[in-house]
Amino acid sequence: MTSARFVVIAAAIAGIVVAGCGGSNESTRRTRRTRASSASGSATAEDGGRCDVSGTDREVSEYDTSGDSRPDVRRVFRRVGDPPITRLVLSCRESDLNGDGTKDVVRYYNDEGRPLREEADRNFDGQMDTITVYQDGRVVRTEIDQSGDGRVDTKVFYDDDGAAIRTERDLAGRSTAETWRPDRWEYFENGRMVRMGTDVDGDGRVDRWDRDHEYAPPPGESDSATAGSDES
Repeated sequence: MTSARFVVIAAAIAGIVVAGCGGSNESTRRTRRTRASSASGSATAEDGGRCDVSGTDREVSEYDTSGDSRPDVRRVFRRVGDPPITRLVLSCRESDLNGDGTKDVVRYYNDEGRPLREEADRNFDGQMDTITVYQDGRVVRTEIDQSGDGRVDTKVFYDDDGAAIRTERDLAGRSTAETWRPDRWEYFENGRMVRMGTDVDGDGRVDRWDRDHEYAPPPGESDSATAGSDES
């Protein structure tokens, strides 16, 4: 595989990580629509919301960050602890990114208010196609439905600094919701794809390795395989 092809694929992977449930920083344009100790699910049903707003332990805030007088960000807080010592913890946040009235990104939080998981509809077709998984507050994995068939076909794994280190792909479409069956593994070092393994016969093991032979690891580092499959 040529170095140019490696660079193109690596650039595509780098574009996967995008901002989550964002909003404008212009506080003058932000208006709070509602805040209640409990809320019905009718509002979330109307805009495709996925946050759980049911229960008397929930408080909901909605904001207009675009200035069109329609709320595009919803935050759901959960009351934790026993009276008289209770506190509100952010449990869910969802946003309408393109202003069409439908929530496109939802992020879930744990009892400490740290992100656990984010689901996003990046092409605005009404189907969530990107899942971001967090651990200890940082992104560790992204799962993507690139084909648009409702199934994950690509997974990207990140190191502690947020850099992509490995991508797994299911090119043949053999994976299910219960079983992940990749047939291509791509490895990155210093932001560059350095090797790619392909399972040709579908047995779950690499049959062919392609390498970027122009890549020279920095002093003290080696281009060593970390795949669970054999490398030859």
